[in-house]
Amino acid sequence: MHTTDSTSAASAAPFQLSADRSSFDQAPLYDPSLALTGNPAYHPSAAQKVALAAVGLAALACAVAWASGSGFSGSLLAVVVLGFGGGGIAYAWLTYGRDHAGIHNHGIMFSAQQARGHFGWLWGILLTGLYVLVYWFPQYLTGLIAVFDPISNALGYPEGSRQWVMYGSFYSLAVATMGVRAFLKYRHVRYQKIRTVSVVFFQLAFGYSIPYLLVLLDQPELYLHYFWPLDYDGLWPDTFGWMPMAALIFGAAMIFIGTPVLTYFFGKRWYCSWVCGCGGLAETAGDPYRHLSDKSLRAWRIERWMIHGVLAFIILTTVLLWLSSTTDVLSPIAAGFKKWYVFFIGLMFAGVIGVGFYPIFGSRVWCRFGCPMAAILGLQQRFFSRFRITTNGGQCISCGNCSTYCEMGIDVRWYAQRGQNIVRASCVGCGVCSAVCPRGVLNLENGPRTERFGTAQNNLIEDLDILDM
Repeated sequence: MHTTDSTSAASAAPFQLSADRSSFDQAPLYDPSLALTGNPAYHPSAAQKVALAAVGLAALACAVAWASGSGFSGSLLAVVVLGFGGGGIAYAWLTYGRDHAGIHNHGIMFSAQQARGHFGWLWGILLTGLYVLVYWFPQYLTGLIAVFDPISNALGYPEGSRQWVMYGSFYSLAVATMGVRAFLKYRHVRYQKIRTVSVVFFQLAFGYSIPYLLVLLDQPELYLHYFWPLDYDGLWPDTFGWMPMAALIFGAAMIFIGTPVLTYFFGKRWYCSWVCGCGGLAETAGDPYRHLSDKSLRAWRIERWMIHGVLAFIILTTVLLWLSSTTDVLSPIAAGFKKWYVFFIGLMFAGVIGVGFYPIFGSRVWCRFGCPMAAILGLQQRFFSRFRITTNGGQCISCGNCSTYCEMGIDVRWYAQRGQNIVRASCVGCGVCSAVCPRGVLNLENGPRTERFGTAQNNLIEDLDILDM
C-alpha cells in the first residue's frame, strides 16, 4: 500500500506545507509528529473543505425536501445536481488532479469511512435503508422524489413510479462524479482511463439518456446494455408480448452470439468492467471500498456455490415459465419461482445488499456472489477465452498491493509469487492489481489458448525449506 508523499515539515509544525507542494491548498496528508494520540487520517485543505461544503449543501437540500414532503416543486434540483456533481468533481480534482500522477491510497486503512469504521457502518446502513425505501416504501420518499419532478414531468412518468426517475438520476450522477475521481486517480494508466470513460459513457447513454429518450418517443423504456440472465425477464414469455421485435433480436443475438464471441477474445472484462451498469457503479462509486473484499479460501468456496446457484435458479425459473406458458399444470410453481427470484435476487441481493453493503464487504458483493451474468461469463472466461493475467514471479516483492486492492477477493499475490498465470472465473479484468504493482509484475493479455494457464516459473516459495538452511 502506498503511504504518503515525503514531507519536510518538522514535528513542531504538523500542518506546515510540504516541500514538494507548491499550491496553497495542498496540506500534508499526515501529522508528522510522533505523538501516539495523533490522527493519521487525511487533513482536507481549505479548498477541499469548500468543495465538501457544496456536497454538504446538496445533502442538506435533499434532507429538507425529504422532511417537507414537497420537494419545492423541483426548485432544488439544480442545488442537488451542482452540489453533488460540481462539489464532488471539485473535491476529486483537488485531491488527485493537482498532485503528481500515481495511485495514492493515503490513510485508507485508518479511515473511519473506508475501513469499516463507525462512519462506514453508518453509511452502509443509510444506503441499505434508502434502497429498502425506494423498492418497497417509496411513499416515505415523496419529498425527495419530488425534487426530480422537472424530469418526471417532461417524461410523463405516472405518480406511482417516479421513484425510479429519482433513483436513476442519483445512480447516474454517482457514476459520473465518481468516474471523474477514478479517472484522475488512475490517470497514469491508459487502460484505466479508457475503461473509466467507457463505464461512465454506457451508464449515461444506455442507462439513462436512451431509455428516457425512448419514453419521450412513446416507446418502451429499454436498457440495451443489460442482457439475460442479468436482465432476468429478458427471456421470459410475457416480455415477448410488449418488447419490440428489433430489441428482442438484438438481445438474443447478444446472449447467444455476441457474449460468447467477445468473452472469447477479451474475457468477461468487456462487459463487467466496461459496459455493465452494476460494474460501472462498483468501479466508480465503489472504488474507495475495493480493498474490503474477503480474500479467504472460505469466501471463495461460498462464492462458487452461491453464484452458480443463482445461475441455476434463473435458468430453472426461465424454463418453468416457458413450460407454464404451454400448460397450466406448472403455472403455480413457475409463478412462485418468478416471485421469489425477483424478490430475493433481483431486489434484495442485486440492490439492497449489492450496493448497500459497499462500505462493509466491498464494491463487488453482487458481482462476486450473486450475478448470473458474471457466472456465465466467468465459465466462458475460465474454459473458453484468450484472456489471462500473466505474472513475472522473479520481480515480485510480495508487497501484497495486488491482493489488497482486488475487488473480487482474488489472492493475486499467491499467483505472482509463483510466476503463474491468473485464469480465474471471478476476475473482471479491472486491471487495478497491475496498476498498483510497484514492480510491473502483472500484465493483462489476450493470447493463444495453448498453455494459457501456464506453469509456475518461480518455485522458490514451494521449494523453500527452512530446516535445510
